[in-house]
Amino acid sequence: MNNWTWYIWGAHGLWWIFWVILIVGAAWLIYLKSTGNNTGGSKDSPLEILKKRYAKGEISKEEYEETKKTLS
Repeated sequence: MNNWTWYIWGAHGLWWIFWVILIVGAAWLIYLKSTGNNTGGSKDSPLEILKKRYAKGEISKEEYEETKKTLS
């Protein structure tokens, strides 16, 4: 085995595995945060989502009342 092969696969060369795992792990966490698929945190109930949509003006008062009755 020459010196270059020992560097890549030997004791000193194992650091690249550490860095690959670190970078892939960080990218995965950033992806989860950006897509909102993280397992931590609380999820809004359907009624909370309905209230937010009404507050933003996405639905009318009639739609809000009708959906609220359906959910209750």
